Amino acid sequence: MTRYERQIVLPEVGAEGQERLRSAHILVVGAGGLAVPVLQYLAGAGVGRLTLVDGDHIEEGNLHRQPLYRMADLDAPKVQAAAAALHALNPEVDIRPMATWLDPEIAPALVDAADLVLDCADTFAASLTLSDTCRAAGKPLVTASALGLQGYVAGVCGGAPSLRAVFPDLPASAPTCSSAGILGPVVAMMGIMQAQMALSVLLDLSPSPLGQMLVWDAQNWRMVDFRFDDAPEPAAPLPFIAASAIRPGDLVIDLRTEAPEPFRADALHMSTDALPDLGIAPGTERVVLACRTGLRAHNCAVALRARWQGDIALLGVPDG
Repeated sequence: MTRYERQIVLPEVGAEGQERLRSAHILVVGAGGLAVPVLQYLAGAGVGRLTLVDGDHIEEGNLHRQPLYRMADLDAPKVQAAAAALHALNPEVDIRPMATWLDPEIAPALVDAADLVLDCADTFAASLTLSDTCRAAGKPLVTASALGLQGYVAGVCGGAPSLRAVFPDLPASAPTCSSAGILGPVVAMMGIMQAQMALSVLLDLSPSPLGQMLVWDAQNWRMVDFRFDDAPEPAAPLPFIAASAIRPGDLVIDLRTEAPEPFRADALHMSTDALPDLGIAPGTERVVLACRTGLRAHNCAVALRARWQGDIALLGVPDG
């Protein structure tokens, strides 16, 4: 019996489909609760290469929803621990860990090298950067999110509308797993659906998961699905940039009041409440708004656009 016999026997897979999986290269951004089932099932299925990007380290508070990791892995880079565990699961798969945060500087090369991209990150900045990059490159992106007892998964780009088309208006605020909590099976459910969508894209199954969204409500045992094939793209989306793309003439504003200091010496450090009173000097070439997830920066930029017609860019600043 071969390792993949039980899936090769499926008429939707067969020997040709298994070869497609073996030849595929998937970029997975994020190595947390969504990525844990994603990585295990894709490695188990025999996907040939997995590039894993995440700058985080393992903490004990991760383990209830990230059971790929062990107590012995605490403080280790997530991508290194994940690579070791996946190699033990299936040594035939080429695992390429990158212990860094995704940003718009490195995203294009990573996306261009992959056949398919999975967004397992936990920030608006990373998710929208991936969506923008995949849309420009024509690459499919499977994105997901989970919080509390709810989650969603969607196939975007690659000929389908982008994540910005699905969510043209971002929320005023968004809780995190730290503040709102999360049950492990909820996030695992979304990760498993990401893996299934990824395999469906690689195997060219019909109907395509691109243009499809599934929303899971674990509280009420209900799953809702819908297609968004005709969702229009926003006319002028606010772009995310990398810190390296900041120019000398930019006015840089760090909105992370939870941080003791701005992320760079020439940045203003201010709250979102103070921003409406800020005067922008004549001749300012561009305003760059920065926060941890990108959400505060985005919402402040929308408000700023109403009173200032210059260029605005967004920046996600990871913890640490």
